[in-house]
Amino acid sequence: MAYRLANRALFPDWFNAPVPGFGDPLARIAIVGLAPGLRGANRTGRPFTGDFAGLLLYDTLLALGLATGHYAEAADDGLVLEDVFVTNAVRCAPPGNRPTPAEVRACRPYLEATLAGLPNLKVVVALGRIAHDAAVRALGAPPARFPFAHGTVHHLPQGPVLIDSYHCSRLNTNTGVLTADMFRSVLEQAARA
Repeated sequence: MAYRLANRALFPDWFNAPVPGFGDPLARIAIVGLAPGLRGANRTGRPFTGDFAGLLLYDTLLALGLATGHYAEAADDGLVLEDVFVTNAVRCAPPGNRPTPAEVRACRPYLEATLAGLPNLKVVVALGRIAHDAAVRALGAPPARFPFAHGTVHHLPQGPVLIDSYHCSRLNTNTGVLTADMFRSVLEQAARA
């Protein structure tokens, strides 16, 4: 809370609040990220908007026909998601871009409600281990039985299929941990499922 208040004082014209999900309320695919980036979603108020991760995510969704319009790194750019809903495990920008376990636990009811509120949900794509663990728990399963591994498809006891991807962050793409082709492959898998 202190971090969010400090950011409100430093950047009074930014969103600086819990970032809601974005996309098609009748989506069959939900993408769960980590948390809003300080200069991205925390600034714009829309997940993955205004930072590098959004470029790869939204450009890939556009290329696959899962979005229409144009991504211009602003919440009012006219981008429309088709059959996809994007949210985060944690709704507020965490210090150092790394949420604590307590922050993830505190936001779990919001993630649970978000996923439960998507009546046609068939597939959840988790971006990174923290998002994976949060999504598994939000879907009522223990993460220890479903370990994170890029490209893995998890058939949970109940609910949607879960597919893992490395997070589409600049760090992961600059170091080659995740390539655009690897990321596209995961989202293609989600669209097929």
